[in-house]
Amino acid sequence: MSTDKLAPSIEVNGVSKVYRAGTAAAVEAVSTVSFTVPQGQFVAILGPSGCGKSTLLMMVGGLEAVSSGRLIVDGKPMTGPRTSIGVMFQDPTLLPWKSALDNVLFPVRVLKRSIADHRAAANNLLQQVGLDGFEHKRPHELSGGMRQRVAICRTLIYDPDVLLMDEPFSALDAISRDEMNELLLDLWQQFTKTALFVTHSIREAVLLADRVLVMTRRPATIVEDLTVPFARPRSMALGENREFNEICRHLRERIEDGHGRSRAPRAGTTTRRHEAAR
Repeated sequence: MSTDKLAPSIEVNGVSKVYRAGTAAAVEAVSTVSFTVPQGQFVAILGPSGCGKSTLLMMVGGLEAVSSGRLIVDGKPMTGPRTSIGVMFQDPTLLPWKSALDNVLFPVRVLKRSIADHRAAANNLLQQVGLDGFEHKRPHELSGGMRQRVAICRTLIYDPDVLLMDEPFSALDAISRDEMNELLLDLWQQFTKTALFVTHSIREAVLLADRVLVMTRRPATIVEDLTVPFARPRSMALGENREFNEICRHLRERIEDGHGRSRAPRAGTTTRRHEAAR
């Protein structure tokens, strides 16, 4: 990997988030979180529901203001949403009156770029995700997995430098979720964006990511920064690997530790902790 690829794309330095600060009802959702993400790296943020993962992601995306600390994306302090950042939510949030193709092209229209110049790329993306022939269907005519495929295409169409994904497959059934994970692995091999992927699925995090950050319960902080040792390209068959399952077991124990249930790590687990903000 080149030196340029190792330059920090996302820098989170001592970031905290407090809701209703200065009142008796103040809630600290995220506490003094620090980590960096080099260009082109896929990092999963792992933790149970309600631990502050999405809040952290929204701060990185400029959709939530930080209460303290410093957040830098592509060398510039984060002060609000940017067109260089693409966000994918739990719900595909498609416009119900527009076709799949028009939904993919919607960001292009919002950014006031040429629809004609992007139409071929939009059709190509839909074909790549297995929706060839469905480009004129409206969201109610598509399955949940198909709608999320449209959402992925919509996020990629304007070629953002950074992708933020907030549990995008959590509402899908197990089979559809596996299909979407396989699709994301294939797309990642092709596009290689800098990404933060929020999930509460340990296996999903290890399958998809280059690194996994483990967050505690609120006020959330990072208790482990683990490098996933498996080379790309990857497939779903990786889930049958013994080392894969040992890493998943280790991460589960770290999550339980973060909830006050102390355990000794199992021997033989291959991990590397880069940093832990406590």
